[in-house]
Amino acid sequence: MRGIRQYKLNKAAGNPFDSSKIKTYMGGFNTPMTRKEAALILGIKERSSEDIVFQAYKRIMMLNHPDNGGSTYMAMKINEAKNLLTLK
Repeated sequence: MRGIRQYKLNKAAGNPFDSSKIKTYMGGFNTPMTRKEAALILGIKERSSEDIVFQAYKRIMMLNHPDNGGSTYMAMKINEAKNLLTLK
């Protein structure tokens, strides 16, 4: 439910999120994670700056943290996405 609420807030705020991307990402996770997958998880572009990555990470993690009822597995994937996109 939190994801739907966040989607509606983003849409109302004019976030450029394209709901058509949902249809192209119905397959689960890649091993190892790709930059494209990491960007999709965080809701940002693949070539986003570290500041954008950290802002997105914080926002997504707050919504999905296990202490707030989120999934441990998703939290691990969110961390993996952040780590992949902030590598030098």
